[in-house]
Amino acid sequence: MSTQTEKAARFLALHHGSTPLLMPNAWDRGSARLFASLGFAALATTSSGFAATLGQLDGTVTRDEAIAHAAWLVGATDLPVSADLENCFADEPDGVAQTVRLALDAGLAGCSVEDFTGRADVPIYDPVLAAERVAAAAEAAHSGPVQLVLTARAENYLHGRSDLADTIARLQRYQEAGADVLFAPGLTRVDELRDLVAALDRPVSVLALPATPPVAELAELGARRISAGGAFAFAALDA
Repeated sequence: MSTQTEKAARFLALHHGSTPLLMPNAWDRGSARLFASLGFAALATTSSGFAATLGQLDGTVTRDEAIAHAAWLVGATDLPVSADLENCFADEPDGVAQTVRLALDAGLAGCSVEDFTGRADVPIYDPVLAAERVAAAAEAAHSGPVQLVLTARAENYLHGRSDLADTIARLQRYQEAGADVLFAPGLTRVDELRDLVAALDRPVSVLALPATPPVAELAELGARRISAGGAFAFAALDA
């Protein structure tokens, strides 16, 4: 069995290979083992898929539930696992850092922090606070022997704010704050994806959606990771 330190290092290296990392999102131990058997090199959790297994909507799972679920998946295979931790279940940087420390304790190789507040009236954090939250997460992720791979997410396009300039500016702040991987889920247009990748100095992750370009084209655009979100979970539920 690989150590957590080895898994985290392997996970980061997969973002710098010759081809994009294709990362499926498991929702239970069975799906994790199935994806491992198919040859995937790393796994992610899915907040929406996990919530569905509890009969709940996305965004209603507690921090304790998400961390316990992530630890459960870590034990299912020897692959690196990255957890979708939503907004890290906290508004303030200290709370974000505590969530990342719990992610480390769960044996994860990576985790994400997003700038969606969870509130309809103000869906996206102020950019200064958002960057401070990423900085706190990065310090917690990188301060120990395990270099947890931190993905910072700009959620504009998932919440009715199709503002490419603001999305790029936010992700630039997040890379300066210490994020290892940058992610703007919801972008699907080739020109916008190209501009986003060109403006950033960290590996960029892309969410596979019906309108997203195919993998070969995403690779040409410079995407370094492609994930499916809750798509596999809901395909299984539909079946």
